[in-house]
Amino acid sequence: MNYATIKKTDVANGPGIRVSLFVSGCTHHCPECFNAEAWDFSYGQPYTLKTQEEILAALAPGYIRGISLLGGEPFEDGNRPVVRALLEEVRKRYPDKDVWCYTGYTFDEDFPKWMEEGREDVLPLLKLIDVLVDGEFVAALKNLKIPFRGSENQRIIDVPASLASGSTVLVERYRLKS
Repeated sequence: MNYATIKKTDVANGPGIRVSLFVSGCTHHCPECFNAEAWDFSYGQPYTLKTQEEILAALAPGYIRGISLLGGEPFEDGNRPVVRALLEEVRKRYPDKDVWCYTGYTFDEDFPKWMEEGREDVLPLLKLIDVLVDGEFVAALKNLKIPFRGSENQRIIDVPASLASGSTVLVERYRLKS
């Protein structure tokens, strides 16, 4: 997997101060995407164990709330194994940090279909995520006033609650931890 960039003090892609990893590769190709250069799977730099350690070190300070994964597309086939390995290590080292993930796929359409198809790597990755912002960016629904999303069709989903209930549980207002 390649990655476009790492932001070590991001305040735009989830609550609080976060570390954000922008992976490379996306097949959605949403018109007016803010990060269209990252559609190319070979864009940026190769993700290595050194990259992972850089991210994990950036998560260490107490003022860092968590990690956000963006793209490109973290749920592309070639990206899922690397993203999962990173999040497994994040969960081991920093169990109190939260994990946000942005995807153009939809939680209640694409993910169940993948699981029915036997893609065994989808559910274990989902279980490592606290909040999923789903849905493609739609330029006609662009709204810069809504928090943590680019367009009004995108939803902020409480993944653990959704998996436990068997239905999509939306986060209407994300409360900041003290």
